[in-house]
Amino acid sequence: METSINQDTVKLKALRRMKRNALALLGIAVLLFIIAIYYKIPMLQAFSEAAMVGGIADWFAVVALFRHPLGIPIWHTAIIPTKKNEIGENLGNFVSEEFLNREKLEIKLDEFNFANKASEWLSKEENADKIANAVALNIIPGILRTIKDEDVRRFIQVQFKEKIEGINFGDWVAMALEPLQKGNVKDELLTNLLEVMSAELTNNKDLIRKKVKASTPFLSFGLADKSITEGVFNGLQDFLHEAKNPESAVRVKIDEYVANFLDKIKNSEEMRIKINDMILGFVGKKEVQDYINGIWDEIKSSINTDLKKGDHSSIKKSVSNLIKGFGTGIQEDPIMIDKINSFIKNDLLSVLLNNKKVIGDLISSTVKSWDGKEVSEKLELEIGKDLQYIRINGTLVGGFIGLVIYGVEQLYHYFIV
Repeated sequence: METSINQDTVKLKALRRMKRNALALLGIAVLLFIIAIYYKIPMLQAFSEAAMVGGIADWFAVVALFRHPLGIPIWHTAIIPTKKNEIGENLGNFVSEEFLNREKLEIKLDEFNFANKASEWLSKEENADKIANAVALNIIPGILRTIKDEDVRRFIQVQFKEKIEGINFGDWVAMALEPLQKGNVKDELLTNLLEVMSAELTNNKDLIRKKVKASTPFLSFGLADKSITEGVFNGLQDFLHEAKNPESAVRVKIDEYVANFLDKIKNSEEMRIKINDMILGFVGKKEVQDYINGIWDEIKSSINTDLKKGDHSSIKKSVSNLIKGFGTGIQEDPIMIDKINSFIKNDLLSVLLNNKKVIGDLISSTVKSWDGKEVSEKLELEIGKDLQYIRINGTLVGGFIGLVIYGVEQLYHYFIV
């Protein structure tokens, strides 16, 4: 808005300057006329008279376009404000009939090659950065401000719940554990597990001693603690050591238990339901729900933090690279360029031609809705400066024509009369 006001101010100053120039030239013609009369210079008198007539006539013609000359409502003056409706009607008809013509539009659209120009513009880094900057500074923050946090959290909750409830975890567990029943995978996994348990037992021997001491009678004065601890520790280590042997009875029992468990998971619907209910129950815990609710807050915070980095924003860089890559990709694909141009040409032609009367009526009604005085002032501001040259030319050309007429008259009197 401020830029428009500044431009209007500049145009108004230029218009007034040209009006002063035209008026000054007319004033010179008047001064020359007075000099010619006083000193009786016929040639100068002829020039100045014709210059005054030409200047005043053209002043009248220019002013008559926009207002009544000297405020006098002379017939057929103030043409633009009084004929505003007819001008709007004619302008609307002219645009709809002359511009919205299929043959002319097709030629112009083919010459323009929108897809090529657009892709070339988008592929330039500075243009891609401009768009990315607008997206990062206006569009994304605007979307984030518009979106209600509670609605997003509710959406995430609903989507998460629907997706989780749609998964049969029992089948997944059965599918995941099925390879354990084949080959040596189960034996290797069990052996590794027993190794870990044996190492952890050794690392926690002091903890076992403390637990035993806390459990023994006070009157034993700790005499039995060491022997009991050693007994428990050694017994557990012996059990784990024997279990590592694939041929041992303990290992066979463990293998049978694991095999039965896997078989139940694989074939028992009841076991699968229990596993599914257990996982869904875990998902329904408050801690998990709080974490899910915090997902949107984390996403939003991360986006805002990144956007504050300005030119170093990864989002902005990604958008810029995406736009630039899109433009380059189209440039390198002639088929896509033809498709885009054909799409724009056909659709745009269809819209314009099917609505040519509507467009014409819109132009006409818009012009009619304008205030006549405002239209006149606006047009004078736009073209009035150039129209002042008509006054200047009228003064000068009129003066020279006056000289020509004076010369012809003198020749006539000299040779004929």
